[in-house]
Amino acid sequence: MKKIAIVILNWNGAKLLKEFLPSVVKYSQEGTVYVIDNASTDDSILVLKEDFPSVQIIQNKENFGFAQGYNEGLQNIEEEIYCLVNSDIEVTENWLTPILSHFEQHPNTAIVQPKILDYKKKTHFEYAGAGGGFIDKFGYPYCRGRIFDTIEEDKGQYNDTRKIFWASGACFFIRKNVFRELKGFDADFFAHQEEIDLCWRSFNRSYDTFYCGQSTVYHLGGGTLSNSNPRKTFLNFRNSLLMLTKNLPTQSLLFILFERLILDGIAGIQFLTTGKHKHILAIIKAHISFYALLIKTIRKRDAKVKNTYYQTTSIVYSYFVKKCTIFADKF
Repeated sequence: MKKIAIVILNWNGAKLLKEFLPSVVKYSQEGTVYVIDNASTDDSILVLKEDFPSVQIIQNKENFGFAQGYNEGLQNIEEEIYCLVNSDIEVTENWLTPILSHFEQHPNTAIVQPKILDYKKKTHFEYAGAGGGFIDKFGYPYCRGRIFDTIEEDKGQYNDTRKIFWASGACFFIRKNVFRELKGFDADFFAHQEEIDLCWRSFNRSYDTFYCGQSTVYHLGGGTLSNSNPRKTFLNFRNSLLMLTKNLPTQSLLFILFERLILDGIAGIQFLTTGKHKHILAIIKAHISFYALLIKTIRKRDAKVKNTYYQTTSIVYSYFVKKCTIFADKF
């Protein structure tokens, strides 16, 4: 058995498979390529069988979403390292080599992310992950190479290897034993920020998450939900609140949650002023869903929650007030 499994979750993505799977198959000889299919109704399975006979197919019984879809499919995969790859990722030659080397040399590293550039503009970082992820005190995610909507050009400034707080689910390497110890992604998230929650839980168990800038992939982005889709707004706001409730240090949980709810209200006002009324409704629905899941989420809190996490400042304040628009301005 090979050491690494390259695993793509697919739902009605036959077109994306045709476009992006060839590079994955070509440049992943060190591992076995799997596609977990979330009960697609298009011709995804036919495409896989006819065009990619070397790819192993795992068929889920229904569309479980990103989180549970991976949880279900990965039960059938036994390689030591999982590489979870979006179906709209183009990989590059030797992309696996530096990451496998890092895992071998750093036994406490549980999770790794490569450099993620924009498939449509390959000179720039991509929104989802860029040069490695962090969160501020209120749970707002940002990256080296991307803070809110400001995206940096790749000039080699993040060609390093360094510890980060979260790795992007667009291209996410994790040791199998850690994934199973943490019981995988939280299925209540369905999609969006489930990888940040998993990284936070890994952090609480004293594992390391790293960014490896010697490995590069290109991400199309928006293949399932675009940034303009209110469903994405709902999932991001709801799941961020769930993540904070699960992982914040006990002594700061109530205070930070209260402040975050206020900030969500301000975000709603901003949507109002720009005429994005469906997004206001999405925030309201996100809060209702959060309250409905609150007791269940509190029960998921890990006894090993740490008293500290990465940031004690606000990226919102730094970006909008202090005008720190790129990572190097502040960190």
